[in-house]
Amino acid sequence: MKVDQILNSKGVAGVATVKPGSKVADAARLLSEKKIGAVIVSSDGVTPAGILSERDIVRDLGRRGAECMEDKIDSLMTVNLVSCARGDDAELVLTQMTDGRFRHMPVLEDGKMVGLISIGDVVKARLSELKMERDALEGMVRGH
Repeated sequence: MKVDQILNSKGVAGVATVKPGSKVADAARLLSEKKIGAVIVSSDGVTPAGILSERDIVRDLGRRGAECMEDKIDSLMTVNLVSCARGDDAELVLTQMTDGRFRHMPVLEDGKMVGLISIGDVVKARLSELKMERDALEGMVRGH
């Protein structure tokens, strides 16, 4: 399965973004409102400058307390993004996420964001693929 198939199955247009210099509290509010686990930091909405996850926020809350909510996201975001392309194999992406211990990956095309996939999206797609394979094998064994 390819990343493009996962994006198509999500059926969600656009990626939630916040501008550099935004407060952590604003990013946390967006994560909560949209019920998502990460937000891309981008000045133009298509060129990623970083990513901020709920895990990043919780980690800093645990270290410093609520005062971190007034900080700018630039101090918490991950700037060395690991990204993928539409044509990448989903199993490779899953391996990268697992090995890198992160749960969200922007999908880029010519340096511009075309989507964001989560480890949950990849696992769901893989489970669906395995179910189809199992059903096909059962059908062959039963002669259907």
